[in-house]
Amino acid sequence: MLKKEAREITGGLSAPGKMPEGSYNQPASMCITGSKMVDVKGTVCEGCYALKGNYVRFPAVQKAMERRAASLTHPDWVKAMTRLIIGIKHFRWHDSGDLQGPEHLKKIFEVCRATPDTMHWLPTREAWLFKYMDPEILPKNLIIRLSGMKVDGPAPSWWPWTSTVSTEMKSCPASDQGNKCRDCRTCWSRDVKNVIYPKH
Repeated sequence: MLKKEAREITGGLSAPGKMPEGSYNQPASMCITGSKMVDVKGTVCEGCYALKGNYVRFPAVQKAMERRAASLTHPDWVKAMTRLIIGIKHFRWHDSGDLQGPEHLKKIFEVCRATPDTMHWLPTREAWLFKYMDPEILPKNLIIRLSGMKVDGPAPSWWPWTSTVSTEMKSCPASDQGNKCRDCRTCWSRDVKNVIYPKH
């Protein structure tokens, strides 16, 4: 499959300035859990960055995210995403948007297994998908970080890799280096149990 065809099938990858390499997004308005939390005071989704700024300011960006969301049911989505990701060392799923359900997650597993030289990071608030899942079944090159729901609140205690948002501390260095990851790959590391992001 040519990359041109793969982009036509999937809507292409996203290119947020913060990420070191590849990423992928969908409209944040489609988040199953996040769309309910966005108006709840004190949650990490309150005032969601992906519902403002460049994500919604430019119609072309919004249309691209909608194309990606619509592509999920395409029979060649896994094959096309694999074609686009091969050669990328660190990939982030969903700099905007989130998992749409078990079938979506299953397809991501297939892409990860087909791209063994890529380390995949998938942050999510869809904890219900993982409540009864053994982390050992995850592809070894995929880390799924469950997000804590409340600012200054605890991380989910039952999952090995998490993230939290704090007004008092941080372990993510991006805010001190132009809002970019640069050479940091902490979010992709299975050795790091929890990543603390500063509230912004």
